Amino acid sequence: MSLERPLAPNPYDLLPEVPPLTVTSTSFEDGDALPQAHVFDDWGFTGGNTSPQLSWSPGPEGTKSYVVTCFDPDAPTPSGFWHWVVVGIPADVTELAEGAGAEGGSNLPEGAFHVTTDYGTKAFGGAAPPEGDRPHRYLFAVSALDTDDLGIDDSVSPAVAAFNTGFHTLARGVLTGIYQNS
Repeated sequence: MSLERPLAPNPYDLLPEVPPLTVTSTSFEDGDALPQAHVFDDWGFTGGNTSPQLSWSPGPEGTKSYVVTCFDPDAPTPSGFWHWVVVGIPADVTELAEGAGAEGGSNLPEGAFHVTTDYGTKAFGGAAPPEGDRPHRYLFAVSALDTDDLGIDDSVSPAVAAFNTGFHTLARGVLTGIYQNS
């Protein structure tokens, strides 16, 4: 079985255009390789499985909350792979510390919660592309929302969370990390 396939589009490029948020990290620079701390720690990987630090510019007037996600559009599935989904981040929060994605949510701001990822956990799951596959993009997106209640709970899929987020997004920023399992 060959892993050669066309590069998937950046899914955020396919969404309606909204004003940009500036997203930065002390853990890695946009377009750089993800450090080992942000690689999965199972399936033969020995990373730290720790979510990176993320900061973002405040959302526009009317921002009531934020959603933070990490998505791999290059995963060898028809739907990519969701590594992290945090919903309900209060509007006055513009940073998540490294490790905020720990299971249990105790490192998240009050009111925020994890949605189950494609790993089946309610936590950040690190980079874990198949061995020998091309470099994968890990898209850390921050969406400023016009609501503090998406009408979902932590039992929904990442796709449902993303779908509901799309209808309420006022602004968005994306920071891309790269990882290859060679």
